[in-house]
Amino acid sequence: MLMDESPICQSHLPIAPWMTPATRRLPGVQPVRDGKWLFRDDAFDQQMAQRDRLVALKRAQVIASAPAGAAHELLQAVLRLLRRDDGYQPVMSASGDVAALQRPDGIEVPLDLDDPLKLLARLVQEDLLILTPGPRGEHVLDGGILCFPASWTLSQKTGRPLSAIHDPVTEYDHAMARRVQRIIDNLAPASPVWRANWLRYNDPTLYQPRREKEIKPFTANKPWFMRVEYQTIMKLPKSGALVFGIHTFQVARAALTREQRASLDAELAKARTPEN
Repeated sequence: MLMDESPICQSHLPIAPWMTPATRRLPGVQPVRDGKWLFRDDAFDQQMAQRDRLVALKRAQVIASAPAGAAHELLQAVLRLLRRDDGYQPVMSASGDVAALQRPDGIEVPLDLDDPLKLLARLVQEDLLILTPGPRGEHVLDGGILCFPASWTLSQKTGRPLSAIHDPVTEYDHAMARRVQRIIDNLAPASPVWRANWLRYNDPTLYQPRREKEIKPFTANKPWFMRVEYQTIMKLPKSGALVFGIHTFQVARAALTREQRASLDAELAKARTPEN
């Protein structure tokens, strides 16, 4: 493993996107309930410790600069949500100002508002990517945070439109690109949406950057982990930029419920069966 001393896993998998037609089909977009596009789970302490290490040791790989207006607007939106979370407590300076936030794991994070992406990376579990409209109307990845890449890199994808970003994804054809762009164009700031994907890895390291066409090693008959990304799309009201959030869940196969394992086995068997 690259930086994880031991597997960082949740106790259970709350989302199994292969189990229902609504989340199994692409793009599988659903409205976010109660506007809850950020949350924390029982892997918070371990994931945040890993994010702190990555920001300290690999900042250039996990943070790509984004338009200042959108980055600051995103930071303020996140801070508003955290004020309603009792797990985060303000740390006051001698002059009576809020100098830091104490995370639920007890770590104090200085409120460096001049470095919004670094601050965001150290406050929440989500990776947060900023997209802005490109010259041809298609949104372009304009920077953000990617501490837990699932076989891709910020350096290769930043500055590219969504269709080019998804070049390696066979299912992301021209028709799919048009569907996704329509969803984005009709997105209202007060109505974020979500989707989820799933991936199997033998190596449970959360930081797994890979270049395009670099093969991810995987052997099904060896122990493996299920990795699910809960992906949200939100529009910022002032800048109009999009925020693509990724909350990473990971569990060992044994932690899947009986129903999750049975439906997954059926889905994998179906994928192996050649079409008539």
